[in-house]
Amino acid sequence: MMDSNPDVTTRIAQELPYLRRYARALTGSQNTGDNYAAATLEALLENQEVFTNDRAPKTALFRAFHDIWVSSGAPVDEGGSLDSAEGRAQWRLSGLTRNTREALLLQSLEGFRTEQIADIIDVSPDEAAELLSIARREMSDAVRGRIMVIEDEAIIAMDISSIVESMGHEVTGVARTRDQAVKLAKQTPPDMILADIQLADKSSGIDAVNDILGQMDEVPVVFITAFPERLLTGERPEPAFLITKPYSEDQVQSAVSQAMFFSSTETLQA
Repeated sequence: MMDSNPDVTTRIAQELPYLRRYARALTGSQNTGDNYAAATLEALLENQEVFTNDRAPKTALFRAFHDIWVSSGAPVDEGGSLDSAEGRAQWRLSGLTRNTREALLLQSLEGFRTEQIADIIDVSPDEAAELLSIARREMSDAVRGRIMVIEDEAIIAMDISSIVESMGHEVTGVARTRDQAVKLAKQTPPDMILADIQLADKSSGIDAVNDILGQMDEVPVVFITAFPERLLTGERPEPAFLITKPYSEDQVQSAVSQAMFFSSTETLQA
């Protein structure tokens, strides 16, 4: 019984909210996700063999969930309203190649490394890496939109804009200050914002994003900054996607694809 190992029991209890979050995102339903999480706990009460391979408790818990998920046929609720960010995310997730949805959410939502994802979904690390690559390509192909860049360094702004445009997105413009950003967002409402933190006139990209989000709903944000510690405040907007300078093209492409694909990660992480 699980009570024979109180340390494992405690760790499972600590990780359970994250399993419920993942289950909700994966199934498209809070009730269905909770039912799968409950079934996972019941299975672990009967058999703890998943913990015998030196797995971390969180990895073991998600592996147990995945076994139950696969055995049930991995159903996804596609009936959500497309008027909501979560409904749109689930509709897009349902169109991904089999197993890429799981790999993608394990990485982007729960922060698992590739080798951990491989263990959870029972594939090789190379196969897990390929599933993530397929998911990113499919995400990039699925969504196109208008992206606003808030960046005061001209060369970096040009580079970011070039990366975004090469992905098929439209850049609405580049703002170098908080006031310019707010004005640009009013003129051409963006589908997504790429923002630096420290701007030309010593104004704040965080404040600019807050101002813009106060005028419109559900606009995903990717912060690209040399000052990541300035986002560790617990205040809105929470940085679902944060890239530290110097950045790579792959980092920008991955973050943009995921942010645009989900429309908002805030709903899935609630």
